[in-house]
Amino acid sequence: MGTFTPHGGFLGMLAGATPTVLFVLGVLGVMSVGCWSIILVKVFTLTGAKREAARDYARFQEAATLREAMQELASSRRSPAFHVGRLAFAELVRMEEAALSPAEKGHVAMDNIRRVLRQGVTQELGNLSRNLGFLATCANATPFIGLFGTVWGIMNSFHSIGLMQSAALAAVAPGISEALVATAIGLAVAIPAVIAYNFFLGYMQTIERELVNFAGAFLNRIQREVSWAPAKAEAATPGRG
Repeated sequence: MGTFTPHGGFLGMLAGATPTVLFVLGVLGVMSVGCWSIILVKVFTLTGAKREAARDYARFQEAATLREAMQELASSRRSPAFHVGRLAFAELVRMEEAALSPAEKGHVAMDNIRRVLRQGVTQELGNLSRNLGFLATCANATPFIGLFGTVWGIMNSFHSIGLMQSAALAAVAPGISEALVATAIGLAVAIPAVIAYNFFLGYMQTIERELVNFAGAFLNRIQREVSWAPAKAEAATPGRG
């Protein structure tokens, strides 16, 4: 145990910390850097995806034809709606070239396009939610990692009491202070992580709703504009599957 310096502050406590507590603090520091890196990236990517999905859904609805709508979406290739629509439009083109009768083509094509839309929505949501699991892990694990450092520091303090045969506060203050620092840092990592995770989940739900609406609008356009498409849609709406 190092010598406690009353005016040393945080650095003074680190200088007197045991290797185990220092290791715990190092792990928490790495996790904190990872959390804040993800938070900063996701703030920009999810905010942009939410804005672009809503905008492109409106632009898709306002376009005169399906082909014009896809040309409008092509101007924002980073939009999740564009990627979903591109997959579905490619499947529509393949079905138009298929050697099937109009009745067969209409039945098979609508099922295929509905599955492609569902897969596209799921794929885009998966891409946007990447690394959010790390935030959830940090939110759940870092308080316990900090608590482990706290327990270890307190155990070390009690061990020092036994060696010095003194229960004076000055004898145990260094170990207790470094132990409490571990818990505080664990909470400092967990609190932003859980707030950001729940905030991003709300964004993901909004983006999912916009993509599901876009998928439904895409099917409606096919049924209005493609001659071999069935006149009525099935009740199921493409969603997250």
